[in-house]
Amino acid sequence: MKRMPTPAPGVLVCIALLGCAAAMAKDDSPAVPQSLQPPPGARLKLKLIGRGVQIYQCQDGAWRLQGPDAKLTDEAGRLVGKHYAGPTWESTDGSKVVGEVRAHEDGPDPRAVPWLLLHAKSVSGNGVFSGIDSIQRLQTAGGQAPQGDCTANQSVQVPYSANYYFYTAN
Repeated sequence: MKRMPTPAPGVLVCIALLGCAAAMAKDDSPAVPQSLQPPPGARLKLKLIGRGVQIYQCQDGAWRLQGPDAKLTDEAGRLVGKHYAGPTWESTDGSKVVGEVRAHEDGPDPRAVPWLLLHAKSVSGNGVFSGIDSIQRLQTAGGQAPQGDCTANQSVQVPYSANYYFYTAN
């Protein structure tokens, strides 16, 4: 009977903690148009799911975006933070990043808010959002402003969801 070599301790730890060595190489960065690509050398740090509403207010006879109000969860459904006007992403650990839109593209769903690439305008606190340089908003559902006329100062909340990808500079 041929004896199999014993794996190195690091491989056993990887298998035990991550399920397999392939998990170390997994890259959840999505395929997107060139305009929405993060800067060269950027590394994906975090993917979060945003679920909530886009808030619109009627100004001068048209719907104007006031901002989102969403909870941010990880893929296991654990609450990580919130997303609100700014646009700002704030973690339960107190860290936060404020973004500035650099590019947008209509996604495949015409009823959904556009896909975005944002640059981190400011980052504060030590935690989840430390070191974030750019953010993508992708795989959006819902959130578009209502169609038609509106009454001054009327507001509406439109349900939406999106995947947010947070990158650090290399």
